[in-house]
Amino acid sequence: MSDHKANEQNSLNILEELVQKAIAKGAEAADAVRVQGTSTSVSYRLGDLEEVERSEAHDLGLRVLIGKQQAFVSSNDTKDTILDELVDRALSMARNMPEDEYCGLADATLLAKDIPELDLYDARELSADELAQSARIAEEAALAVEGITNSEGASASFGHTSIALATSGGFRGTYSGSNYSVGVSVIGGEGTKMERDYDYDSRRHFEDLRDPAAIGKLAGERTVKNLNPQKMPSANVPVIYSNRVSSSIIGHFAGAISGAAVARGTSFLKDEMGKQIFAPSINIVDDPHRIRGAASKAFDGEGVKNSRLNLIEKGDLTSWIMNSASAKQLGLTTNGRASRGTSSPPGSSTTNLYMEAGDLSFKDLIKDIKSGLYITSLIGFGVNGVTGDYSRGASGFWIEDGEIAFPVSELTVASNLKEMFMNLTPADDLEFKFGTNAPSLRIEGMMVAGT
Repeated sequence: MSDHKANEQNSLNILEELVQKAIAKGAEAADAVRVQGTSTSVSYRLGDLEEVERSEAHDLGLRVLIGKQQAFVSSNDTKDTILDELVDRALSMARNMPEDEYCGLADATLLAKDIPELDLYDARELSADELAQSARIAEEAALAVEGITNSEGASASFGHTSIALATSGGFRGTYSGSNYSVGVSVIGGEGTKMERDYDYDSRRHFEDLRDPAAIGKLAGERTVKNLNPQKMPSANVPVIYSNRVSSSIIGHFAGAISGAAVARGTSFLKDEMGKQIFAPSINIVDDPHRIRGAASKAFDGEGVKNSRLNLIEKGDLTSWIMNSASAKQLGLTTNGRASRGTSSPPGSSTTNLYMEAGDLSFKDLIKDIKSGLYITSLIGFGVNGVTGDYSRGASGFWIEDGEIAFPVSELTVASNLKEMFMNLTPADDLEFKFGTNAPSLRIEGMMVAGT
């Protein structure tokens, strides 16, 4: 048995013992989660190694339920005496908590019976020297681009994480994951005419990580292209979100279909279930079982079986993002989207969320735009989750006669997310880099406020 598999089994044994202790001492139900992780990161700037960080986390959380009362306690110590104290403290707290009619473990019939293998774990460990070498290569490649005058620094990191969950309802499961990343940010120009940009990559397996030199070179090239931006007058024009920033639009959608937000009545989409909210060509998917996916999960935070979920099918809203509690509030059944920490009740979240690619190339997406904005960077967070009103600072490039013309900055784009969703067209350039991904998106009729 490999070291990480042995560690997973040890975590499960500890959690099962903890849950059994809780039941034996008076809990009607209980679950326990353990999250272990190790990581090393370095920061590097202008030829010097600035910082090396090494962290280790061993966090354990217990939830106990007595009727409709529940409590949570956590610790990073797994000694038997500490576990006994943890159980006693949790039970004492639960007896003094107000009732929550929606709390409870997930229905046993919904629990995952088989844990899928998603290839999330790469056993390779990188030394601080190896990470520093990657950061150095990335920064040197960026500084070598003509027009780059300074660096904000490069970074590289790797980490291993293990998650284990056991419940009195009969679930036990564990999985491990790894992550490797390299990024660099540089500055071009001088004086009051300086601009910055970056590139970054993060992968589950080291072999999938892009070449640090390529990351640095692209960061430098992006920065130089941003030099000497113009300011534009206000106008109502088509706006293109590059696939670097388009995931933010999908993120706003995900927040609006959170089961908790819908149950509270604080979502602008709360009355839209089953209705068309995107064009009929749009599909949005949440898939926890993507092989090597950045946000893949073998099971959800309550041990519920999870699977691919089509949130938008041909433009229609088909599901909320729910855990057991929010599903109960809505009179529905959880769809395996519970997320979990060690010191709080399960929440709900997406996994590998993405909008499917469209049929148009980026060139075709912009070819009929006489005047418009291509966004490569967003600033601030001016989104009202209750009304859907949207306003964010932006910079990027102006489009003239179907071509990228010149850089622009100090702009604000505004609209309402409902209108944006209905007037959205995706390109064919979807890339799976992070937990939430989308292709470049064209949105008609947005207000661009400038000078």
